[in-house]
Parts: sequence; structure tokens; C-alpha cells
Amino acid sequence: MPRTVRIAANFYANLDSIRQFLDEENSAHAFDTLPDELFDQGIPNLERFPEIGRDFLARRPLSAEGQARAHRILVQLRPGAEIREYIHDNYLILYLCQDIAIFLLAIRHHRQLSFDLRSHWT
Repeated sequence: MPRTVRIAANFYANLDSIRQFLDEENSAHAFDTLPDELFDQGIPNLERFPEIGRDFLARRPLSAEGQARAHRILVQLRPGAEIREYIHDNYLILYLCQDIAIFLLAIRHHRQLSFDLRSHWT
């Protein structure tokens, strides 16, 4: 049975961040197709196959700060709930998967996930 997909306010804020990022990269046209891709393919995939993404907390953080954050998240999750990451085209989507609903928590363009080393070398 498909689960209801709900979108967190942070997800919408991330969409604005992606739009600004792509605009600064002179790739604003790439954002134009994102909403259609999400609603035509990404969200339906998550509704039908909620476990399509990888368990986000399965990877053990290496830093003490990361371990503390992961622990705080784990203790707040309801039994059976998981935070998962799903790669859709050029985007990484973080979502909460529960029995009856999926909550889209965050989205980033894959190039937003890297360091801007150009500014350090100029």
C-alpha cells in the first residue's frame, strides 16, 4: 500500500537553496525540470518503494560530534522509523520513513555537497 508523502518546511527551503546555487553556477535552467521530476518520478517511487533509499544511520560517523548527533536522532525516532537517503538524478533526498507516511526532510544538488576549493586557491 502506498504511503502518504509529506514535505517538511526545510525541504522547501532546500529547494530555494538549490535554485540559488544553480543560478550562481549559470545553470538556472537545470532547476526548471526539478519540480516535475520530483512529482512525476521521485515522489511516486518513494510512495511505492519506501525502502528504495539507503539507511542513512547505517554508516557509523567517524567524529565524536557526528556520533553524538546520530545518537540524538536515533533516540528521537519512533520504533520502526528510519531516516533514509535516496539519490534521484543529480539530487540527494533525505527522508523519514514511517509505517503510514514518508516525510521529505532535505534535498541537495550533488555539487552542493562538496567543498568550494576554488575560493581557497585564488
